[in-house]
Amino acid sequence: MTGLRIPAGAQGPWPAPAKLNLFLHITGRRADGYHNLQTVFQFLDYSDRLYFAPRADTAVHAHGGPPGLAPESDLCVRAAQLLQLYAGYEKGVDIYNEKCLPTGGGLGGGSSDAATSLVVLNRLWGLGLDSGELARLGLQLGADVPVFIHGQAAWAEGVGEVLTPVELPEPWYLVVNPAVSVSTADIFSDVELTRDTPGMTIRAFRSDGGHNDCEAVVRRRYPEVGALLDWLNGFSAARMTGTGGCVFASFDSEDGARAVERQVPAAWSCFVARGVNQSPLLAAIRRAPGSISEDG
Repeated sequence: MTGLRIPAGAQGPWPAPAKLNLFLHITGRRADGYHNLQTVFQFLDYSDRLYFAPRADTAVHAHGGPPGLAPESDLCVRAAQLLQLYAGYEKGVDIYNEKCLPTGGGLGGGSSDAATSLVVLNRLWGLGLDSGELARLGLQLGADVPVFIHGQAAWAEGVGEVLTPVELPEPWYLVVNPAVSVSTADIFSDVELTRDTPGMTIRAFRSDGGHNDCEAVVRRRYPEVGALLDWLNGFSAARMTGTGGCVFASFDSEDGARAVERQVPAAWSCFVARGVNQSPLLAAIRRAPGSISEDG
């Protein structure tokens, strides 16, 4: 995001990092319409950047962020208001979002922005809530928010909120964006979506790697994503993250990822980032003066 003026005295930047779903299996559909799934989340050292400026009144305003997004739909605003209500906090905040992560790309940008807002405002407002409380609040905003709050690479089940920390290799990733905003709701409501993949163990994932059940539906609905997958598969095994549209491939070295990056067609945007098992947000909290643990 360019042209965003950050006022003097604003706290930040605080990272709101991207995530990748290294695989995504849909194991069933629940009575409430949500889906049970299995996935592994890993973070990237590539982030939106958030700044927070206190207000004397109780208003919450967002600046920057996704263009054209209504304030009532902005997850930073909703997160701050939810925290105010839960904690009975009576002062407001201006939130400035230097947006780097694409909307509808499967990188978790909105959920990550919400999580960073909850974690940082809990600290700045002196609320003292632990990560469990923040994660329960975050789940009201989206199924991916808790993993960003806990800040550890994780094996996830349920709707994505039942988390088991895992240690993973930390390769370099090339992430390519075909400039297609995929509707997660449309993908999960598609009648052709596979919803009965057998459950897998973490051990099986480490040997097999799994797959993404959403890929066939996304390929049919968004042929641009299919074309990108086919192109990137010519260099390294390519996968969608979440429901797409961003596609990624892993490399043993930054040089290997950069070599392919230089060949990405101009119609697609891309970036290279390191996979990390600890969220850059959690690392920033621990480095901050007077740091507190993620448990409050």
